[in-house]
Order: sequence, then structure tokens, then C-alpha cells
Amino acid sequence: MRLRHAGGTTVHLGYCTNVHPAEDLAGIVAQLDSHARPVRERLGVDLLGLGLWLAAPVAAELAADPALRRRLRAELTARGLEVVTLNGFPYAAFQAPVVKDAVYHPDWTTDARLAYTLDLARVLADLLPDDAVRGSVSTLPLAWREPWDAARADAARHRLDQLAAGLAAVERDTGRPVRIGFEPEPGCVVETTGQAGSRLAGMDTDRLGVCLDLAHLACAWEDPAAALARLAAARLPVVKVQVSAAIEAPAGTTEALRRWVEPRFLHQTRSAGCGAVTDPADPAHSTDDLDAALEARLPGPWRVHYHVPLHAPPEPPLESTLPVLRAALAELFAGPVAGCDHLDVETYTWGVLPAARRPRTDAELAAGIAAELAFARDELVGLGLTERRGVAA
Repeated sequence: MRLRHAGGTTVHLGYCTNVHPAEDLAGIVAQLDSHARPVRERLGVDLLGLGLWLAAPVAAELAADPALRRRLRAELTARGLEVVTLNGFPYAAFQAPVVKDAVYHPDWTTDARLAYTLDLARVLADLLPDDAVRGSVSTLPLAWREPWDAARADAARHRLDQLAAGLAAVERDTGRPVRIGFEPEPGCVVETTGQAGSRLAGMDTDRLGVCLDLAHLACAWEDPAAALARLAAARLPVVKVQVSAAIEAPAGTTEALRRWVEPRFLHQTRSAGCGAVTDPADPAHSTDDLDAALEARLPGPWRVHYHVPLHAPPEPPLESTLPVLRAALAELFAGPVAGCDHLDVETYTWGVLPAARRPRTDAELAAGIAAELAFARDELVGLGLTERRGVAA
């Protein structure tokens, strides 16, 4: 979907397809019919944005073959779908039975991560709508926090310099600018906006910036206004926003989280005290998964890196971090200038929700995604944005 900010910016809103398991071109095209087109039809819109997730093998295949890129764009167009952003955080197998910390590999100390991200940029340049200002790709925030040392930091910095040069080459070749957003996440080298300012300093901010995931922001117990001010002071642009919400467990209610423990994804857990310590992963206030937090009996309240549907927060006594989401969107869009133009709803956890909340069919999943997008659209309209119909912006 496209919306218009009062300042004149076209704001693209879509959903991230990392909720789907397809990792080859045939599977990706099939999921356009099984999920994306039904989502668009349920919303009653003639154009829907997708934040495509392309696993590394299919990204390399597409990057090497212009004919395949043209085919994928034609398949999207035929179904009323468009792509201005890609999710380049998971490298492969993101919906495998067990993912956990594998999602952070390969990281930005490796040539494999650089090659994958430049493949995505080349693909996106050919998928972009003709009237799109630019494209964006989200990626992991350098690496998991351990092991990390000066040698790894130097290796990552070298690859970020190569990334900027590669993006410049893509723009020279295609005329289409693509920016990369590093996504602060609990437990990573860059967990907070403060760490983004210090650990991403010196990179080419014309092409590289931050992807702000609003569930991650909440889990770090960051105030949205202060967080955005820190990014602005560090001159780090917000390239992309993941419109997402996490679980919040008020003090005394954390036992209600036991049925949310599951084996596929990490659910980093932070208590309110983590915002007051130098290291947000301090073990007195944090664990790397939900079961560990229950075992450690961290002091409450907790926020858990577990993306929950925007329109359907957990049953009481649990809550979601929607207040943080709303405050962040207000900071980004209530002013005279739009703070970002690429927004993705990213609830990749539909398949691991507690059984009573989990979709049983493709149709139920499409209905849930459509409800989330409608929720996000209505929040933005409430901030003064206007929905635009059709392709022309």
C-alpha cells in the first residue's frame, strides 16, 4: 500500500514475506498466489507492497540472470504486488524447525554476507517500480555479540566499505539507488540506538543506515523520541522501519509466558532494568531466550523478543508493546517531514504462536496478515497520512 505524508513523501507499507518458507523461485511465485494476492484482496486495495525475503541461493540465481529478474517482476505486477524493500537478515532456512542463533550467520565479518547483500541490491534494482525513489534492504546488526573483538570489528568495517562501493556500482549500472539498513536487535553487537551511534560510526551514510524494528526498540526499553534523537545526532538515517510489537509481561505475571516457549526462534528477554545499565545484555536483567528468563527469574516487568500480531495482543495478564509502536510512529510521521518511507509489518512468528492463536490454513494466515496491515494503515492515517490508490504516486 502507498500512503502520502503531508510533507509530500510517498510512504510504502507492506508485509515481510519471511513468514513464508519458500526458498526457490517456484516457491516464491507460488506464495504470491497462496498468500500475497489473498492479502491484497482482503484489504480491498489494487496494489500491495511486499518486503520480500530471498534466501541466499535464490538471490544469487536472480542476481546472475536478468531474465529471471524480469520474470519475477512480471509475476509481481500481474498480481497487483510491488517491491521496494527486501529483508536480507536471514541468510537461509528461516522457517526451519530450529533456527535460534543460526539466523546471525554468516555475519558481517564474512565475504558470504557481503556477497548476499550485494546480490539482493542487484535484484531489487530491477524489481523497483519505475516511480520509486529508492530501494532498501535490511540486514543484521553486524553480528551476535560474542565473540566480538577488534579484529572482527575491523573485518566488518572493511566489508561495510566494500558494501558502499558495491551499492554505488549498482546505482551506476541501473540508475536505481538502494540503501542498506542495519537492524539493532537484542543480543547483537548493535542492540540499541546508542550502540548504533558508536559501532556504526564512520560508515557511508548516503547508502548505509538503520532499520528500526519497533519490537526490538521496545525490548531494549528505549524511549522512541530519545532513540530517534540519538540516531539523528549520529547522522544515521532510518532507512526502513519494521512495524512490529513484542510481548510485555507486567511484574508478577511472567509465569503466564510459559506457554509461549517454543523451539524455533530465539526470544531474547529483557527486564526494565536493562535500560539503566551500560551493557543491555547484562545477565542481571537479560537472557538470550525466554526459557532461560523463566529459569533465572529475572525481575519484572519483562519485554520478550517475540513478534505478536499487531491487531491481536496476547491475552491478559500479558500485553504487547503497542504503546512503543504508536509513540515511534508519531515521532516519525507526525511532523512536517516523514521520518522514513519504507515500512514493513514483520510478524514472522505466526507458525509458532500458542496453538489456539496459530493459523491453521493459508486462508487464515492471509486474513491475519491483512488484519495487521489494516491496523498499521489505520495508525498511519490517524497521524495524518492519506491512503493512495493505484500505482502512480
